[in-house]
Amino acid sequence: MTVSVLSPRTEIAASAPPRPTGVRGRAEASALTGGTARPNSPFSDPRIMQILVAALIAVLVFLQYLLWIAEDGVRQTHALQIAVQAQQEDNAALAERNSALAAEVEDLKRGLMAIEERARSDMGMIRKDETFYRLLEQPPEATPTPSTPPAADKPSAGRRH
Repeated sequence: MTVSVLSPRTEIAASAPPRPTGVRGRAEASALTGGTARPNSPFSDPRIMQILVAALIAVLVFLQYLLWIAEDGVRQTHALQIAVQAQQEDNAALAERNSALAAEVEDLKRGLMAIEERARSDMGMIRKDETFYRLLEQPPEATPTPSTPPAADKPSAGRRH
């Protein structure tokens, strides 16, 4: 039976991969370890990141302006909704009026009572067997004023006959 004895240093050295060196070696090491940061990436420069963040904030502010303040924004939409509601209410009132007028036209086409009523109210017509009375209101009585003699009865001081 043979026993071989290995030192701990030799086992570690034998199992470890060789260490990469140089730029190419770092990229390979990053790829082997699962890292995504590359030193040559444009996003690694803080100035470029600041410009990118400022541009994104400017785009966000512009979009908020368009949403809240611009002509086609939320305020305009709300104003148009109110105008549409008011117009719908007006349309409902006009539709009711139109239906009443249509009913009146239909009644005038079919019935003599409606024609007679219209002639009486609009043109003041009466039947042959009727007597028309007009009642007038009396004018309010004038308040009495103190009587003064007419100016012609007084002799005038500047004129002689």
